[in-house]
Amino acid sequence: MTNAAKIHIIGIGDDGTHGVTVVARELIAQAEALIGPEYVQRLVPDYKGERFVVGKDLDEVLEFIRARQKKRLVVLVSGDPLFYGLARYLCDQLGKDRFVVVPHVSSMQLAFARVKESWEDAYLTNLANHPLEAVIEKVRVASKVGLFTSEATPPSLVARELLQRRIDYFWAYVCENLGSPDERVTQGELTEIAAQEFSPLNVMILVRKPDQPDRPSEALGRRLFGNPDELFLQAKPKSGLLTPAEVRTMALAELDLGTRSIVWDIGAGSGSVSIEAAQIAHSGTTYAIEMDAEDHELIQSNAEKFAVTNLVAVLGRAPEAWANLPDPDAVFVGGLGREISRLIEQAYDRLRPGGRLVANVGSIENLADVHATMHGRAADVNVWMINVARGTYQLERVRFEALNPTFLLSVIKPTAS
Repeated sequence: MTNAAKIHIIGIGDDGTHGVTVVARELIAQAEALIGPEYVQRLVPDYKGERFVVGKDLDEVLEFIRARQKKRLVVLVSGDPLFYGLARYLCDQLGKDRFVVVPHVSSMQLAFARVKESWEDAYLTNLANHPLEAVIEKVRVASKVGLFTSEATPPSLVARELLQRRIDYFWAYVCENLGSPDERVTQGELTEIAAQEFSPLNVMILVRKPDQPDRPSEALGRRLFGNPDELFLQAKPKSGLLTPAEVRTMALAELDLGTRSIVWDIGAGSGSVSIEAAQIAHSGTTYAIEMDAEDHELIQSNAEKFAVTNLVAVLGRAPEAWANLPDPDAVFVGGLGREISRLIEQAYDRLRPGGRLVANVGSIENLADVHATMHGRAADVNVWMINVARGTYQLERVRFEALNPTFLLSVIKPTAS
């Protein structure tokens, strides 16, 4: 193994060896064996040495390489070898030291370049390896999406399935035969893409239209609390309007709601906390207080979606908006502004004895202010810093996407002695 020759993994585009560097062309020409899928091997028709066509059984590739330890081997792959495909598998199985990677622009990179969109924040996946049903729920809340389609799941089918689920708020691009003379980029509404046929070699890109909110999923198994974020109608591209499911669950536990509780949700945003509080306190009333008119409409739409009838959406600025509301048994306050401590102080004054107030803040400055305010009213203040990372599939690998760290504080108003 120590005397084994280095194996070169070379990325190549649809224009064949004309599009690679001089060094890469020389490595291919001098190779004693060329390894790669059939469609990639066709890009170098003049090669005269031994060829190994990669199929579905990747163990055969390993056996072929191990039997030729001292030969000059070249693994030929499409695009960027480490972005997707065979290179990662070989490095994991045989060790990174065995390989030298010579990258090429991937078809995904080319596709985003053709439509002039950045892809650093895009959700990327391969429909050949992931079921469309699971991918659609990721698409629903994404800003940009890059899809390697397949013959079984072409762009037209993707478009139809998205439309069927009321996900109609994306511009669609289908980039065919990238890098070849018959390259073509088609842009249109999903309704237009659904009616067309495309070359099997394509990348589909979806770009969310400006100011278009998500449509809530119709998924079964809706929960009493802790529902996935994508079930709620949200304002995009605004941020901070939805309390993440993990934080929401912990906040509702700390509110300690009863079936008849009166709940205030101050700065309710899209109403996720309000709706789940109303579901728990089903014989009480939850008041979702929000000063933004568009977000007020979102709360009403989400309440209708979840069939919650004991939620009252209150449009107005606190504290004036709650002047005529009944005193609460529980208060949730979420926000990023400097006035949050003042609102907590005034809401605490209205809180019934024995009631609970829970606050969610995102900065250490607000944490310090809110903690001082709460501690000035009650001796015991519970404080948590919540760090959550969600697992997500990106091209056959599980990666963890971290949510912004957030702080949760809770306090119980003492009963009269």
